[in-house]
Amino acid sequence: MELISTHLVKQGDVGYHGNLFGGIMLAWLDEAAASFACQVADTPRMVTKKIDEVTFHCPVRPAQLIKIYGEVVRIGTTSVDLKLEARRHSVYNGTQKLACSTVMKFVRIDGDGDAIPISDRVRIKYGFPPIEK
Repeated sequence: MELISTHLVKQGDVGYHGNLFGGIMLAWLDEAAASFACQVADTPRMVTKKIDEVTFHCPVRPAQLIKIYGEVVRIGTTSVDLKLEARRHSVYNGTQKLACSTVMKFVRIDGDGDAIPISDRVRIKYGFPPIEK
C-alpha cells in the first residue's frame, strides 16, 4: 500500500470519550482517497460513489499521527475501487497499528456530472485489461 496522507490528531478532533471522532476520520479518508483516485485516473474529475463498510479497529488520541495508505483493487469502466487503511503511527518507535479500514469507489465524471470511461492507458498501467469495444 502507498502512503497517501498524514494527519495530526488535535484536541478539537476528539469526541466525548477523548478518542478521534469517527466523522473526522471519515472526512480524512474521503479527502485522501479522492486525491489518490484523481492521481490514479489521471484526471481531477473523480467523485465519491460508495464507501463500503468502515471498521474502526482501535482508538486514536490527541497528539497521535494517522497515516492513510491506499491501493487500487479494481478499475471498472468508469470507476476506481481503492482499499484504504488508516494506521496510528508512533513517533517514538515508528510502529503502526491499524485504526480504520474500508474500500471506496470513485467515478470519473464529465462537466455535467455524468460518468465517463477511465482511459485504457490507466487500466493497463495498473494491470487491468483494456475495455473491449
